[in-house]
Amino acid sequence: MTSTTMTVAILGPGGVGGLIGALLARDGHRVICLAGEETAAVLRRDGLSVRSERYGDFATPVEADTVLREPADVTFVTVKQTSLAAALDRVPPQVVGDGVVIPLLNGIDHVAALRREYPAARVVAGTIRVEAARTSPGHITHTSPFNALDLAAPLDGIVSHLRRAGVDVNLRTDESGMLWDKLSFLAPFALLTTRHRAPVGVIRGERRSELLAVLDEITAVARAAGAPVTAESVLSFFDRVPATMKSSMQRDAENGRPIELDAIGGAVLRAAAAHGIDAPATARLVAELDSPAVAEPRP
Repeated sequence: MTSTTMTVAILGPGGVGGLIGALLARDGHRVICLAGEETAAVLRRDGLSVRSERYGDFATPVEADTVLREPADVTFVTVKQTSLAAALDRVPPQVVGDGVVIPLLNGIDHVAALRREYPAARVVAGTIRVEAARTSPGHITHTSPFNALDLAAPLDGIVSHLRRAGVDVNLRTDESGMLWDKLSFLAPFALLTTRHRAPVGVIRGERRSELLAVLDEITAVARAAGAPVTAESVLSFFDRVPATMKSSMQRDAENGRPIELDAIGGAVLRAAAAHGIDAPATARLVAELDSPAVAEPRP
């Protein structure tokens, strides 16, 4: 990596990966998107296009391939947990070399899985808070006013490039706390919006009592896992986000795609059991979403 540019691989150029890749490419970095042949062909021809109130509407060229064929300074892993195992074939361990691997997946279990696949010291845990969706190959819509990335390592060079490109980056020293900080919001957000097929404004209004019950359970688990969170602090964030905001799990359910139920809800319940914490409201939501009759998309 030079002082002015870096080579960035994006494994899974969907809403999150496509937005990060587009911002970095617009700022002059070499971006290689890794996807299936059909998507890769579109990206090679048309690049990435972004619609965003925060960043404006813009298009930028990128490279694209079905597999990483040369080392990158940093590889962002931004696929869904449900497709992670198959997607990793696109990033051979011997090609990663000294590059940094930053997963931005939902849940917590993926970090250990990636450290078994790649040099453990090169895998840096990260979380991101953003609402962005791929509307078609290469087309990204960013609808949240925030795009906040947390990283659990002092990656000063990479961080400065990300900030210059427009990403809000915060460095953390407590990896477990960082992962649970996100999951303590994401789990109730994803489970409730998907179960009730409603945006967050409806959940924090009409479903507030259920939201409070789930927040009490999940934040208790998060604190046991090392995150200094409270139900009140997470509720405050719920009350500040745009009322129309939907979770990615909800969007996946609406479109008939597999949902990350185990990565999100399952992770909470496994940790609750490990720490001896009862979580009946969360368990009920997970069980209901695991039912085909509940999880199926609306006609």
